[in-house]
Amino acid sequence: MAEIKTENKNIEREYIIPLRRRWKIVPRYQRTNKAVKAIKEFLVRHMKIRDRDLSKIKIDKYLNEILWQRGIKNPPAKIKVLAVKERDIVKVSAVELPENIKFKKLRKERIKEIAKQIAEKKKEEKKTEEVETPKVEETGEKREEQEKKAAPIEAVREMEKTAAKQAKHKTKISKQPKRQFRQALEK
Repeated sequence: MAEIKTENKNIEREYIIPLRRRWKIVPRYQRTNKAVKAIKEFLVRHMKIRDRDLSKIKIDKYLNEILWQRGIKNPPAKIKVLAVKERDIVKVSAVELPENIKFKKLRKERIKEIAKQIAEKKKEEKKTEEVETPKVEETGEKREEQEKKAAPIEAVREMEKTAAKQAKHKTKISKQPKRQFRQALEK
């Protein structure tokens, strides 16, 4: 029924939890909610949580999706889970995932990998920019020279911004084409 693996005071166990007996006694519109509570109650009892606190059981989002997949009125009758106890907290995940949930999980992992790669590239770009721009000593004369060189560039940028704002608020259709269109209709 349960496999026990202990490493660094972490306990891993695999359970097949019967749910039908528990959710059958509540109204149809509360069945999946009761199935979630039944999983927590089962694990509190079997993973030996002393104070019987259900908030110490953390259900994986993919396990939750499996439970809610068929709606609130028709949860699964039993489910195979892997429970890992770290100190007082028990983390529960599904052993076997359906194909559609496996696909979602793989997609999320790929997105995280791509985000990490992008972050690494940005860090490398920042490092190369720092290497390319030599750091100038904090003397007054050199700082004034740099400010004089940067002032025209900043002024041009601000002028471009104001021009863009003005262009944004202008109407795009002028009155002359309307007049020409009206004249063409009158003929």
